[in-house]
Amino acid sequence: MRPFEDVVAEHGATVLRVCRAVVGPVDAEDAWSETFLSALRAYPRLPADANVEAWLVTIAHRRALDVGRATSRRAVPTDSVPERQAPHADPAARDRDLWAALQRLPTKQRQALAYHHLAGLPYAEIAALLGNSPDAARRAAADGLKTLRRIYLEDETA
Repeated sequence: MRPFEDVVAEHGATVLRVCRAVVGPVDAEDAWSETFLSALRAYPRLPADANVEAWLVTIAHRRALDVGRATSRRAVPTDSVPERQAPHADPAARDRDLWAALQRLPTKQRQALAYHHLAGLPYAEIAALLGNSPDAARRAAADGLKTLRRIYLEDETA
């Protein structure tokens, strides 16, 4: 069996993309860390013929959901509501707007989009992660992209 450090080096970027897709850029590193802590514990029992990338993506998906749930339960204190800046005045604002638009998508659409376009997974693997068929995963990604374009353009013109 390969050293675990080699597994992290080879698949770390993919796992981080999956985590970002599920929980956004702020909590992605926490989800990434949780993923590899869980994987490290289970790695010695992993069968030699296992698809390590798919195994890690499954763990990343579950850990990211856990981190997202924990984050959503925490209150965020604020003294005042910030004023909204001009849309897309800077790249960071554009990225925040895109993440906000992604968060408005239905969960399966957002996940199908992220797994396919960010993690580069085929629809058969996405279907296994989402618990549906490859055709349903493909449809969810297509519908998500269509909805994302509509939402993002509406926000941009507002």
